[in-house]
Amino acid sequence: MLTVAILAGGRATRLGPLTENVPKSLLEINGEPFVIHQLRLLRSNGIERVVLCVGHLGNLIQRALGYGSNPDHSKLGLQVDYSFDGSSLLGTAGAIRNALPKLGSPFFVMYGDSYLPCDYAAVAHNFSSTGVLGMMTVFRNDGKWDKSNVEFESGEILAYSKTQRTPRMHYIDYGLGVFRAEAFENMPQGEPCDLSEVYSNLLKRKQLAAFEAHERFYEIGSPAGLHETAEFLTRTQRVTSHS
Repeated sequence: MLTVAILAGGRATRLGPLTENVPKSLLEINGEPFVIHQLRLLRSNGIERVVLCVGHLGNLIQRALGYGSNPDHSKLGLQVDYSFDGSSLLGTAGAIRNALPKLGSPFFVMYGDSYLPCDYAAVAHNFSSTGVLGMMTVFRNDGKWDKSNVEFESGEILAYSKTQRTPRMHYIDYGLGVFRAEAFENMPQGEPCDLSEVYSNLLKRKQLAAFEAHERFYEIGSPAGLHETAEFLTRTQRVTSHS
């Protein structure tokens, strides 16, 4: 299975005092850091290796999880590696560019505040048949859980923008991407860049495929999202413990 790059370097300003001294990834949900829930989900989907792209308070994440150079010693049977932004934050795409030597090609990308209960193997298999440089997973959101930002029809992305939304945008960027390294190699190394810019560029070049996810996403990027994710994980754990 593909390596997963987890983008966990942001400052999490929307969470206020909760993340002044603790990165989002280490916020406790049901007695465990959120990143443990992420890693458990990934492992259950056949993922064997993750690279945490970290910046703000990233050393705390590394201390909590361990270095992970030996899969036998890392959390939940996963091999964990780290890519640090350095002296200044690189943004989501800049962090991936910085981590390319550790990721191989192709690789998954997901956000450090996302919990995505989808079929990762199906996404990877679908991407392998496309021949393009990137794939965005999309979800029929209809503005319900966040602002929709994708026009999607007949299996294709027709438009994508976080700032210039249209009435035809019923879908949202689900939060899981797949990329070949070439999608980032022409970016200047060490300069900040947002992943949305990479998606937009690939779409213009007809190098962006799409995969529709049908399980809704969860996130801890806001107080409301944090509460909702905690409730979902509580329900999930109850079902698992009784099965």
